[in-house]
Amino acid sequence: MRRINIVGMVICCLLFSVNAAGQIVEHLKRVQHYLDSTAKAKVDPRYIEVPDKPWRVILNYKTNGVDVDYNQELDYPEMNDHVEWKLCFEPPMANSIGCWVGYRGTGIAYSYSLNKNAGRYFSVSSTGAKYGLTFRLRRFNISEVTFSGKEYVNGQQISDYEKSGNMPSPVWIRSTYLNGYYVFNGRRYSQAAAYNQSVIQRRSAGSFLIGATWYQSSFDYSDMDNYAFMMIAHGIHRIKVHQANIGFGYGYNFVPFRGLVINAMTMPTLSVYNRVKIDKYDFNYELTPETEPVDDYGKWDPQAKTWENGKSKKPIQLATGPDDAVYYWDQDSEVDYSALHLNVDLRLGITYNWKNYYLGFQAQFNNFTYKKDESKVTLTEGFAKVALGVRL
Repeated sequence: MRRINIVGMVICCLLFSVNAAGQIVEHLKRVQHYLDSTAKAKVDPRYIEVPDKPWRVILNYKTNGVDVDYNQELDYPEMNDHVEWKLCFEPPMANSIGCWVGYRGTGIAYSYSLNKNAGRYFSVSSTGAKYGLTFRLRRFNISEVTFSGKEYVNGQQISDYEKSGNMPSPVWIRSTYLNGYYVFNGRRYSQAAAYNQSVIQRRSAGSFLIGATWYQSSFDYSDMDNYAFMMIAHGIHRIKVHQANIGFGYGYNFVPFRGLVINAMTMPTLSVYNRVKIDKYDFNYELTPETEPVDDYGKWDPQAKTWENGKSKKPIQLATGPDDAVYYWDQDSEVDYSALHLNVDLRLGITYNWKNYYLGFQAQFNNFTYKKDESKVTLTEGFAKVALGVRL
């Protein structure tokens, strides 16, 4: 009797599995039918061709670059002295090869990085007749830096220098980028024709676009080996920014002959939300023009956070002995909602279609700036990609 019950249970499980699989297939067919019908119903076939073969496999080569400039200003009123300095970081290009497989404008991708010291980079995108979504994530550290500065006394420049070298400890830079846009003339103009290749632009057309971007990044050099740079920056060791941008731009697809489309898009954006968080250390030393001791500072008291002479800071130039350790401690973080900033989103795409194959090139440039008091960070990102695809 037990054996019959077990066999019956196995048969029931198999029948349930078959039924569940059938329902999944049926749902997938409905999704497929919906994607096919919406892809063709929302475009003017005189301008945009929706290929009969919906599946696409793409092989691509991509290079991604980032440039980070950190500017700082220092004032010494007692000396009528003003100093401006800048750290410029240019990490190696993140080169990768990848494969994308998808149905219409939606799919999945996998990329393999070709250089180990370029950090981690991840991106995913989806496009439709009137919309587009892009997500990018990058994380890397870098030691190579170009240091430049200018010094003014009584308003007159007395020095201008530049030097390349390495930070004592690497700087960590992270950025997250989420962008979406809406195309007003989606029936005749397609961003996807140049950047996603899910459709083919047959005639030249353009459209106004509205877009929104969420951007967040951090600039972190908090390792104490970098204490001199932190002192220059008034204790700042980490800057985090959260920024929301909206923009209005224009894109145009130029079709000189059948199969070839050249796209250019520009979209100035305005940051409507710009939250900057500053993390600081305080030190028992400071950078000052004072070089000669005016008092015997004695020993440092970590509990009272003062020197024996009652002063809380000592000129770093006087730290010459083995007992002159640099002590530091966290200050309260500062959060500031800064003023509006104007950024820019520039894109260029070229695609050539023949039979069921296509070759595409695209490039994109983004610029983000955030400022807090005397500190200013500008992060510039850009990438170029070459893709070879086939429709199935």
